[in-house]
This record gives sequence, structure tokens and C-alpha cells, in this order.
Amino acid sequence: MTEIIPRWEWRTFTNDLGIAEANIRMHPESRSRESDEVYILSEVSPDNTKIRNDMMDVKTLRQVNEDRLEQWFPSMKTAFPLSVEDIIKVFECFRVAVPHLDRDEYSSTQFLDEILPQSKLLKAVTVHKSRTGFSINDCSVEIAEIRTEGKVIKTAAVEMEEPEQVIETVRELKLDVFPNINYLRGLQKLY
Repeated sequence: MTEIIPRWEWRTFTNDLGIAEANIRMHPESRSRESDEVYILSEVSPDNTKIRNDMMDVKTLRQVNEDRLEQWFPSMKTAFPLSVEDIIKVFECFRVAVPHLDRDEYSSTQFLDEILPQSKLLKAVTVHKSRTGFSINDCSVEIAEIRTEGKVIKTAAVEMEEPEQVIETVRELKLDVFPNINYLRGLQKLY
């Protein structure tokens, strides 16, 4: 079994990355990709929960260090249909009461249409991402355009297992002039 190592992340949301974007794009691209995802925004939980490729993907915020970097731990990556036990785990991450469940398992459509509407503290947000990745100082660096419900915004991120390398790369790229805003908070600001 592969050991899961939490990653440290720094991310921002803005439509003008300024000199930071030019500094990132000076490096060769490692890969570009597009994806459609559904983020589940919880009003009471800092955890990052999304559905991508018919998988429930949950990352738990472990800690924030003195440089404002956030350490994220992948706590679930499970294919739909989800069992009742898996749904209970997801709702523990949402930090809201588990809703009434009539089935033994739920498809992603059933999860979104039948289960989520039972909580006023949860909101599903459909997101289209166009991402370009870079490898800089052994860190994964990304610039992405996010499209959601008629709104468009850019995000840039630096992540890896070693926080010292992440913050050094953030500073080197001049991203440190922007606030560190994770996906949940970034999407919540749009709504």
C-alpha cells in the first residue's frame, strides 16, 4: 500500500496575476488539461470536497503554518455509487447532520439531486477548469482558468510535500503579493 503524504499548498484567485504569471510561464509546461467538476461547498467545514470523473474526492485541511501555507490530506477518493457508510464519512467531513437515506447506495446524480438538497448548509457548484501545469523547484505549479455559472476567474497554485520549498517558490515567482485562498474559499467568494 502506498503511503499517503500530505501536501502543502499555496493558491490564489485573481484575474490579474501580473508579473507572477510571466514568471511562471518562463518555465516549460509539464501538461495541460481540462476537467468538469462539482465542488460541494459547506458553510461549516474547511474540507475540500468535489466530484470528478464520477469519484468522490475529499481533502482534509490538516494545518496552516506561519507562512500561511495549508497542508491538505487526501482522506477519500471513492468511485460512485457510494455506499451509506461512505456517505456518512462524507457528511462527517461536511460537518453537517447525515440526511435521511432511502437507498443502500447512491450514484453521483442521486447524491446531488436527492441527498445534498436536504441540507441548507451545502451547495453544489459546477466548475470547468482549464489547467496548465509546470514543475518549478520540484514543486507542482499550476495556472488555471475557472468557469462556473457564468463567472470566470484565474487561479495559481504551488504545492508539494516540503513547505520550505513551496514558500521559496511562491516568493521567487512573486506570488506572495496575493493572499493564499484555497478552492473552497475562492469559490465561496464568487457566490
